[in-house]
Amino acid sequence: MKKYTLPIEVKNTLESLEKAGYEAFIVGGSVRDLILEKPPKDWDITTNALPEKVQELFPDSFYENDFGTVGVKVDPFLPIGKEDREHDVIEVTTYRIESTYSDNRRPDNVQYAKTLEDDLSRRDFTINAMAMDMHGTLHDPYDGQNDITGKHLRAVGDAHTRFSEDALRMMRALRLAAELHFDIEETTLAAISDKAHLISKISIERIRDEFSRIVMSDHAMHGIQMLSDTGLLRQFLPELEDGIGVQQNHHHTYTVWEHNLRALDTCPSKKLSVRLATLMHDVGKPESKRGKGRNCTFYNHEYIGERITRTALRRMKYPKKIITHATLLVRNHMFYYSVDEVTEASVRRVLKKVGKENIGDLLDVRIGDRLGSGTKKAKPYKLRHFEYMIEKVSKDPVSVKMLKLNGDIMISDMGFTPGPKIGAILDTLLAEVIEDPKKNTLENLKERATELEKEDLITLRKAAKKCIEDEQKSQDAKMRLGHWVK
Repeated sequence: MKKYTLPIEVKNTLESLEKAGYEAFIVGGSVRDLILEKPPKDWDITTNALPEKVQELFPDSFYENDFGTVGVKVDPFLPIGKEDREHDVIEVTTYRIESTYSDNRRPDNVQYAKTLEDDLSRRDFTINAMAMDMHGTLHDPYDGQNDITGKHLRAVGDAHTRFSEDALRMMRALRLAAELHFDIEETTLAAISDKAHLISKISIERIRDEFSRIVMSDHAMHGIQMLSDTGLLRQFLPELEDGIGVQQNHHHTYTVWEHNLRALDTCPSKKLSVRLATLMHDVGKPESKRGKGRNCTFYNHEYIGERITRTALRRMKYPKKIITHATLLVRNHMFYYSVDEVTEASVRRVLKKVGKENIGDLLDVRIGDRLGSGTKKAKPYKLRHFEYMIEKVSKDPVSVKMLKLNGDIMISDMGFTPGPKIGAILDTLLAEVIEDPKKNTLENLKERATELEKEDLITLRKAAKKCIEDEQKSQDAKMRLGHWVK
């Protein structure tokens, strides 16, 4: 049997409990992740020691709940968290069994159990109902290890009972299936469909958090398809299912529903707001559709989609910042771009509408949109050229704007008379700074401007113009090369 190495902080906690005469095991997701060879994000320990005894053993701990869980503070060791944090927490929970769940979420009361097997019997899925001692011995009464090997998610005991106890477990099942790319065992999946209506008993914030993790997973399409198949999705995001069966025009191979899911699955972004926008980007098409067959139209679907997305995300109580960003991307995802037709002015208008800081996110939505349409190339020449134009118009790489001195300073502080001579002096100064960037100080430029005012600037300006144009061409060539455009 494979031996697993535990962090010293976890091992010390287990050892302290055992030396005091108690049983102690790591349990749940931490065991599952070890078997999957993934670094656990947190560690849970189960024990037959009562909470008061755990606190006696670990003075630097806290007990602030009704579920027998004591938080034991240890030195930082987890792979996530702020680097300067003072401590991490290992949760130590007394063996327990639970009574009825009248609210379909929390047990009405918690009773402590005597054995590890009793404690494992109350858990949600077999892959979470395994325990391991400090020596690496696995306790697996529900065959969770084989389910991991076979990539199956299966409820512990009777699935209908598990989901009636805590309806959020249904969302958790689909989230785990998406994150791990597991299928859901047949009777467990059927029980989710039977009990889907109970999700209405759960707070929308809890549903939202599980849904967000599905959206952020590497197999988001798999998870959302199962949300729909089981009837869960229509309980909290019915707008998305309006695209089921809605055929598109000759530009698309897939229905609106299939396209939205595929777009999300291929979106390169790791930002929640961008992935939500990609999932919802065509949610306005069913309402905007006019005509039938391959010549149908979806005029203004992006504006309808913006409204629908805002309503849905508000209902799910997403933060305002997420909603604002996602709806901005949905509204603007149809920006037009043709290499031969679009001017620098039109690109500036896109920048003004979207904001330079959001251009990369908008392109990620567009990439998902393209790949979700069945196109093999994520970033065609047109998008690369668009990125080049964005950089070109936003950087203004060679301009008098880069100088520390400007016309206002020359007039107000140095007594220059407004007129074309100021522009000629600034052009000459820019040419000098291009040759030697160290000259770009206010003190030096003021001194040089005073000197240049006394000279014939016509010849100097011609030389300056050539220097600036040469540098602009050089910068432009570098940008084109960086974006692989001609």
